[in-house]
Amino acid sequence: MKKRIASIELLRILAMMMVVMLHYLSKGELLTSLTEEFDASSYIAWLLEAFSIVAVNVYMLISGYFLVDSGFKLKRLVQLVCQVLFYSLLIPPVLLAAGILRPEQVTVYRLLQYALPGQMAHYWFITAYLIMYLLSPVLAAGARALSQKQLRNTIVLLLLFFSVSKSVLPVQLEVDNLGYDGLWFICVFLTAAYMRLYGIPFLQKGRRAALYYLGSCALIYGLTLGVRLFYLKTGRLGHFIHAPYDYNHILNLFAAISLFYTFSQWKLSGEKFIGKVILRVAPYTLGVYLLHEHVELRTLWPRWLGAGTQSSPWALAPRAICSVLAVFAVGILVDMARGALFSLIEKIGRSTK
Repeated sequence: MKKRIASIELLRILAMMMVVMLHYLSKGELLTSLTEEFDASSYIAWLLEAFSIVAVNVYMLISGYFLVDSGFKLKRLVQLVCQVLFYSLLIPPVLLAAGILRPEQVTVYRLLQYALPGQMAHYWFITAYLIMYLLSPVLAAGARALSQKQLRNTIVLLLLFFSVSKSVLPVQLEVDNLGYDGLWFICVFLTAAYMRLYGIPFLQKGRRAALYYLGSCALIYGLTLGVRLFYLKTGRLGHFIHAPYDYNHILNLFAAISLFYTFSQWKLSGEKFIGKVILRVAPYTLGVYLLHEHVELRTLWPRWLGAGTQSSPWALAPRAICSVLAVFAVGILVDMARGALFSLIEKIGRSTK
């Protein structure tokens, strides 16, 4: 097993916190439609969104960066599926017993979502990730077999098709799934593979990567507000306003790559206390996603935490950050318990052979 890098595992933790932030803002209905009038809270909410929107690409970059060397493992796939089913199947009975979920809400379609979370896109990220993971042996072998120039040209052409075109053309492209699919994850995987094999020199010097991340997120925010202003004055480009916030927008990907390099250059020891805590917590971050984004919980927990009830716009950010930390802490504890249960079951299984 390859030794985990504390700074990258810290980035994994941060990325999952960003995911929770994105869901707090969207499911908590704090993101005013970009075609409507804004108040102060709206500007703050969309600013938080801009600096968190890299989360999914960052998470995938981390996966691709290590998968290109570690390769496909059937055991890991089985563990992942079991972990997803643990949450997908067990949360509904718990909610039914607590009276939060009513029996009449459990339709046949819902049952299919519980039982087949991957095929029914219960968790869209897991569906896309599974497609990428199943193809990862082919992708990794291809990345290693190609020359640096061939791999670079392949990635450039893929990004031109899936990212750059939608980033600059103010039209609705029929093939654009906004980055919510396995095809985009493949693009990110190959990008991460290139980073692992050859690096991106201009991002590996000094602290410029952090500045590129901050600048890219600021551009995402500024471009969006600029197109929004144009729309409010002319009534045109309404469909193009949200484009910078899409996962497959080139600014989003560049910001994610820059943030990855920011953390990869941080010499954080895994032997010290903080490093040990990070390495202990990081493996359970996916459980945070599977818990709070369950189909029966995703719109409830922001209301439980009072999203949208703050009286002052300046209370929005502190409240959002505290809510994210609370959800993250609960999710980590629950998944630690799940991990302990799975380890016990595995140990019992081995002892009975």
